[in-house]
Amino acid sequence: MARVSPMMMAPPLVFAALAALFYFGMLRDNPDELPSQRVGKPVPPVELAQLGETPLLTDEVLNAPGVKLVNFWGTWCVACRAEHPTLLWMRDNLDVPLHGINFDDTTDRALAYLERDGNPFSHLGEAKTSRTKMDWGVYGAPETFIIDANGNVTLRFAGPITQRVLNETILPAIEKAKAGG
Repeated sequence: MARVSPMMMAPPLVFAALAALFYFGMLRDNPDELPSQRVGKPVPPVELAQLGETPLLTDEVLNAPGVKLVNFWGTWCVACRAEHPTLLWMRDNLDVPLHGINFDDTTDRALAYLERDGNPFSHLGEAKTSRTKMDWGVYGAPETFIIDANGNVTLRFAGPITQRVLNETILPAIEKAKAGG
């Protein structure tokens, strides 16, 4: 009787384990959505530096009454540049303030970009350390958070806001936050 080496069984077992992991990952409610530890919890504090003449984004601004959006972005981020026209449209057409947090960037590049392409943010700050990004659970850029009137995060959206995302995800989440639910 031929004896099977344990090393011969390792590749099929590793493959089976990976296949099971992928299969169960696809069964999530929305496999494209990255989980967030912030949803349903109070907005975390921010420690930001002033970025140009735009008013500084502070904890007081984030905890003020009303629904608001916070967008993490950087000039180095191609997807951030792609969503920029949508952010400008949101600034001009929505009654919800859009606040920005620039990170992993230089002050000069960020200011030049906003000067050239327009500033969609009513309040803005520059994250000089990774603390704010870590507190918010930001994986990359762009990421947008919707905050309700009680100062709780109701939605985290990772990726660029396109017209489709705006219509199907962001606007319904804003309305839900306004309604208190």
